Amino acid sequence: MANLGSQKSRVEEALQATLQESVDAGVPGIVAAISSSKGLLWSSSAGYADIEDSKSANTVHVFGIGSITKVFVAVVILQLIEEKKLTLTTKLGDLLKPEILDGIANAADATIDRLLSHTSGVESWEDDPTWRVEGRGRDLDPARIWGKTDTLKYIRRPNPSGPKPGEWDYSNTGYTLLGLVIEKLTGNTAESEIRVRILHPLGMRSTYFEGFEEPGEGPVTSRYHWATETFIKEAGICPIFTRPKGDLINASASNLSVEWAAGGIVSSASDLLKFIISLRDRRLVSASSLDVMRTWQLVEGGTEQGHGIFRWPSPKGYGTWIGHHGGVLGFTASLWWKEEGDVAVCLLSNVGTMHCGQVPSSSGAVFSKSDFLKLATELSEGQT
Repeated sequence: MANLGSQKSRVEEALQATLQESVDAGVPGIVAAISSSKGLLWSSSAGYADIEDSKSANTVHVFGIGSITKVFVAVVILQLIEEKKLTLTTKLGDLLKPEILDGIANAADATIDRLLSHTSGVESWEDDPTWRVEGRGRDLDPARIWGKTDTLKYIRRPNPSGPKPGEWDYSNTGYTLLGLVIEKLTGNTAESEIRVRILHPLGMRSTYFEGFEEPGEGPVTSRYHWATETFIKEAGICPIFTRPKGDLINASASNLSVEWAAGGIVSSASDLLKFIISLRDRRLVSASSLDVMRTWQLVEGGTEQGHGIFRWPSPKGYGTWIGHHGGVLGFTASLWWKEEGDVAVCLLSNVGTMHCGQVPSSSGAVFSKSDFLKLATELSEGQT
């Protein structure tokens, strides 16, 4: 037993070191947690929730989770399919009013299947240069609460060189539209449907849509973004934002309402692990629906896209993982379960990398480039 205890201690110290290395590289703060079907195995933090006031990050803090939000949306859509309120072949034009889709190339004919798998040919508003400036950059109004369809105006135009139906092209717009589908079919807001169908049953009390719901349990960290030359060129810096360090801007005056169903959830590591384990174990969708989510197509660098989730083989040989990354103004996030074995991981950091090019580190870098996944697997195997 002593040997098992010392082995666990060694693994936990090594896990902590991966977090500290990220902070040493410049990440303000990071929280990580590891879980299995037995529950939470380990959680810890490093760095600061607020670097100006030297407030330490800890595991009760909540962070923006970016595109991990899309997994929640996909789950509700698949639940609605199970309830026979639509099918994978249903077209948007049969669900949403023409004025919502007007001028958006390929939107009316986009099927639910293609929206979920980013093959609809509908351009992402995130790729529009004007949106980058107004949604995250120098012309951002940080206090603005965006309407749910406000982002669609950026892509209401012909785009002959844009994505084609059937071809993979990652699209935030697709999930904005899926959020509107949820609202059309249920008569409720998408965020309330996610709350009733997922958050309440799983006891996820720290999770909410920023700008559309009251905050949950746990304080949100300050939010920072890498002020790289690429970010300054592509988005610019909102004049209200401060620069506590030469390579960071403080974007805490902003909110995530612009992201909504594509990336607007705030949550904690422990909440997110409840969600991903429940999804893996078919407690949120049926076995056949999970099979739909895990219908893979190769997209880039060995990564495969499913319906709302990705499948990623670790280039370091640490197994194959299923889940999603997230990145928005001020935050990065990773939430994945291992295809082999019984382990899931979550990493959250209060620094954004979108439109930044190369950055010193982030939660995604800890996930993909360090030994975190190897150590997480060792920890889980030591619990059996």
